[in-house]
Amino acid sequence: MDFEIPEKTRTTLEMIEEFVDKELTPLEYLFLNEPFRKVLPKIEEKRLRVKQMGLWAPGHAEKYGGMGLDLLDLALVSEALGGCPFGHFVFGCHAPDAGNIEVLHQHGTKAQKKKWLGPLVTGEIRSCFSMTEPEMPGSNPLMMETQAIKDGDDYVITGQKWYTTAADGAAVAVVMAVTNPEAPAHQRASMILVPTDTRGFERVRNIQVMGEAGEGFFSHSEILYQSCRVPQANRLGPEGHGFVIAQERLGPGRIHHCMRWLGICNRALDLMCSRAKARAMGDGVTLADKEIIQAWIAECAAEIRAARMLTLHTAWLIERHGWKAARQDISMIKFLVAGTLQKVIDRALQVHGGLGMTDDTVLAFFYRHERAARIYDGPDEVHKLSLARRILAEKS
Repeated sequence: MDFEIPEKTRTTLEMIEEFVDKELTPLEYLFLNEPFRKVLPKIEEKRLRVKQMGLWAPGHAEKYGGMGLDLLDLALVSEALGGCPFGHFVFGCHAPDAGNIEVLHQHGTKAQKKKWLGPLVTGEIRSCFSMTEPEMPGSNPLMMETQAIKDGDDYVITGQKWYTTAADGAAVAVVMAVTNPEAPAHQRASMILVPTDTRGFERVRNIQVMGEAGEGFFSHSEILYQSCRVPQANRLGPEGHGFVIAQERLGPGRIHHCMRWLGICNRALDLMCSRAKARAMGDGVTLADKEIIQAWIAECAAEIRAARMLTLHTAWLIERHGWKAARQDISMIKFLVAGTLQKVIDRALQVHGGLGMTDDTVLAFFYRHERAARIYDGPDEVHKLSLARRILAEKS
């Protein structure tokens, strides 16, 4: 693996890092302390600037208005943007749109691409991904109650979803629903495009996450599908291939998530160091002079570096051999980086003391919203068990 970053990529990263530092970080206090609708006009101004700079949608195809970066370059971009809560949104590479765009690009029909793909890449509209259900274990994606029953040329979708990220204001949902209940477990579900203005699509609420419901893009919704009728032509890929498509989506998606988490780690470590050096403890001593703080900083720096190297190596494997060849590594980075993220944020918050509990810094936001890193896209425990079984099979 070549660790040298190409000059073009370095230049792109430098431009992004400067933009985040000068244009986005100053908006964080407003973002953290006001409703999202109040900061959105300013964020839209920044999105326009990014487009004018030619840095919009780094991971999406050039013919649709993106930069067309490969997975490794996109991973480095994700790290650079991760330290700002809305960095990915400003640059048009945010989840769940990023994953939905990949699915549309790979599995969408010409008609589906014409209607949805271009507007999603350019940021004219947003989408959401509707898979998790409140009564079913998210650790087992094969268990699903939402059904799409054929009626003539249509599907009639009935079910309940929650944690549908960014549904508030989205134009279309990608819904996972059972279309073949008698088929083998991995062939029961399909992905179906459901415009959110379809009769029977009801966004019940934005779910409060540790006391914060959020709004717009920065929210997670509960959705009811009440005899929601859409054409069968809205299905993505062959019937019963929803699970396979989801796995294809989640492999590269975990690279994006992990590198974003590492961007958060870097930001938290920077804040930890700044606070430690500035916080006076009396008699000319600062927190940075305390050995326990020094040990935390050293451990965090080493753990971030190790997690980063494994993540970049996994991206390299996916690019050269496909996501199936990298399954073990994908499982490793999911729980390793998520655990590192939680530890680094917690220690940074501890160093900040009472200040860390407030929204005067970004740490409390990260603490609230990124604890879920160890839950979504498969809980840590599932990835550990899956990895262990593969390793044991190889050793037998």
